[in-house]
Amino acid sequence: MSGGTARLLTALFMVVVTAMGYPSRRSATDLDATPRTTVTFDELLDVRHFSTRTLNYSTLLLEDDRGILYVGARGAIFALNSSDVTDGSHRTIHWEASPEKQMDCLQKGKNNKTECFNHVRFLQRLNSTHLYACGTYAFHPLCAAIDADRFTLPAHFEEGKEKCPYDPARGYTGLIVDGGLYTATRYEFRSLPDIRRNLHQRPLKTEESPLHWLNDAEFVASVLVRESKDSPVGDDDKIYYFFTEWAGEETTSFFDKSQVARVARVARVCKSDVGGKKILQRKWTSFMKARLVCYIPYYEVLRSVCSLDEGSWATTVFYAAFTLSAQWRTMEASAVCRYRISAVQHAFEGPYMEYQDSARKWSRYDGTVPEPRPGSCITDHSRRKGYNSSQDLPNSVLDFVKLHPLMFEEVKPAGGEPLLVKKNVAYSRLAVDRVQALDGRSYDVLFMGTGDGWIHKAVVVDSSIHIVEEVQVFRDPQPVESLVISHAQRSLYVGAASGILQVPLASCARYTSCYDCILARDPYCAWDGMACRATATTDSSSLVQDIQSGNKGCWSSFGRGSLPWKNRTVLQGDDVLLPCDQHSNLARAIWLLNGSEALVAGQDRLRVGVDGLLVTDTLPQHSGEYCCYGEERGLRTLLAIYSLTVLAEMPRSPTAAMQPPVASQVVSDVKVAYISAIVTLVVLCSVLSTVLLYMSCLEKRKGKYVLGEPRPSSVELQTVSANCLRKGHREKEEEEEEEEEELTYPDGCLQIIPGEAPTAATSPVKELPAAVPPPPPPPLPAELTNGVGALPNVLRKMNGNSYMLLQQQDELQPSPLYSTSFTEELSKMLEKRKHTQLVEKLDESSV
Repeated sequence: MSGGTARLLTALFMVVVTAMGYPSRRSATDLDATPRTTVTFDELLDVRHFSTRTLNYSTLLLEDDRGILYVGARGAIFALNSSDVTDGSHRTIHWEASPEKQMDCLQKGKNNKTECFNHVRFLQRLNSTHLYACGTYAFHPLCAAIDADRFTLPAHFEEGKEKCPYDPARGYTGLIVDGGLYTATRYEFRSLPDIRRNLHQRPLKTEESPLHWLNDAEFVASVLVRESKDSPVGDDDKIYYFFTEWAGEETTSFFDKSQVARVARVARVCKSDVGGKKILQRKWTSFMKARLVCYIPYYEVLRSVCSLDEGSWATTVFYAAFTLSAQWRTMEASAVCRYRISAVQHAFEGPYMEYQDSARKWSRYDGTVPEPRPGSCITDHSRRKGYNSSQDLPNSVLDFVKLHPLMFEEVKPAGGEPLLVKKNVAYSRLAVDRVQALDGRSYDVLFMGTGDGWIHKAVVVDSSIHIVEEVQVFRDPQPVESLVISHAQRSLYVGAASGILQVPLASCARYTSCYDCILARDPYCAWDGMACRATATTDSSSLVQDIQSGNKGCWSSFGRGSLPWKNRTVLQGDDVLLPCDQHSNLARAIWLLNGSEALVAGQDRLRVGVDGLLVTDTLPQHSGEYCCYGEERGLRTLLAIYSLTVLAEMPRSPTAAMQPPVASQVVSDVKVAYISAIVTLVVLCSVLSTVLLYMSCLEKRKGKYVLGEPRPSSVELQTVSANCLRKGHREKEEEEEEEEEELTYPDGCLQIIPGEAPTAATSPVKELPAAVPPPPPPPLPAELTNGVGALPNVLRKMNGNSYMLLQQQDELQPSPLYSTSFTEELSKMLEKRKHTQLVEKLDESSV
């Protein structure tokens, strides 16, 4: 997409945002943060890469206390050393789909290159001794309890169709909570999406009639919140599900009317839910869902969710990444919003919505709500009234739950606006860490994986985001599918199709100066007076850091003695570039000429760019001292110093004009010598060419080319050059005399032999009946010729396996190389094959 089109779409998008009542105090342009530094793949430091012959390393389970990173891939499960994933100590379980299941998958019409394998989609700790894993197993899901110490597959497998999706590309999330398996996906071959519970607790699922609680939902994540811990009301733990689904027409508090579209949702269920006794048997009685808004229209496709708390569930926050919906296919953009658990609870405690069959839409329910509150967990208040479990709830409550799964209030982001709106980026995965800085505050650090293999590392400062750096972690563009943070190893594990990467949480050594370290605003790094170091490995008493403003703590800039002084000398009128490498994408280049910035800015012949300062058509007054600074957040850092000297042309006196200097005389003598040498070489080449031509004629007269020499049996493609045609025209009379005795051309030129031409074509003297030549074939399209179209020939495919090269010329007199019989034979062949199509793709082996 061109830059003009992108700007037009961005402007149109902003108009739509304004028209739809965007409530933010800042514009979407202000929310678009630029990464401060860019680190390409070749500049990575201390990165470890693990991969084998398999693919799709997308399911990660980190056990930091055991020092193990478990990885579920296609047809394999790995146990890696979390301190170094490349040390070779990993263990492997090969879990391939059987040939019979692969054949069944193929017969179902699935892709045997991508789908008909065993993609491990679930990998969690089941108990102290076993792991629990589920795989698609070529569209026949299986699950297995794996002995963690022996790390081998069991003898028997469990049916997985209630626990794992058939399709490896289907959205899926799962957790094991207190022995229960909570999963959400579209399970069976053509089933509806569902939230289910299995294993050691009572199986439950969502309701499908008369209303579908889930409408083509695509699940993204699930989070356990221990709300029973220290709860004053005896509340229950809850599992929250995040997904995108189709929404019908619904009237909400944000949009007056939302047409049918994809919207983001959050749903919850209670851990102790056991279903109803007569109504909603084996169904959730606590299922509720609400809309998740980011307050940017069309950012409705939820891509990733991560959560964090400060040791108490009441401090839980969710970070969610959104991308544009289908209406904006020509644009690529992402938004990141932060939600507090209190905002989610507020939505679930608010009014319900009801579906009206007559109007065929959802609207706010203002009728009577039965007691105890439908969808709520069993609390101490419920128990005092005799409701000890969900099976004790009255039928009126269960009937209400069945018909009112959707809440009226949306879940609004913290601060009422997004943290980040990033153009030209599609975030695919989020991970968050909380770091205590030297100022005593805790900052959330986000790691945001993109769809083309980059990681954006950002720190949340109050209600905004500062992107510390963007890092290209994969040379070949591919989506980042998994992100896991290890505090013990201070590493970030990245899962993708090609392998696993272990990346340090911070590369503080990359910041080489105090200003660079402070301006980075990286909570993991601080300046110790000599170098930028990790805060976790250094005594904090001697460290300097400024996350809030990013410009305090450094008392001196680069001195002149610490930078090399570079001299540049040019002639008047020449152009000169003075390079200045800016380490930060946020810095502004400032150039001073002899200590004056205004002089540089006011010069027409000075151009400041991203690479440096360009001085065009230099004048003597451009001579002087040039200093390049990088200005960022009010700080100036000296980056380069140049001393430029412009040499003016020396005027000549009348005496000097009459008597050239010795140096000029030497240059003139050298030129004469060069010209003489060139003339001599030309004469020698002409003499040599004449001799070679004379010798060639003598050899031809002696009969070097013998009449009746056997013709090669194999048919070859031979080329006629334009030089041969001209030469044959000049020697026409002599060639006609010898034509009856020779079958080949003695002048060294190659003749055309068609691929499988008739026998008569081998004799150039045999006459054939005259034929009307067909119209010339159309030229081959330029995109199919690989440059051949630029030559004065047209390639035609002849008889399937060879090609004929036809000379295109406007000469009136026929060439001796083309006898009358040969021309007529060629015309006859072209008439016979005039409907032959042009070759779609040239085959190098045939030409």
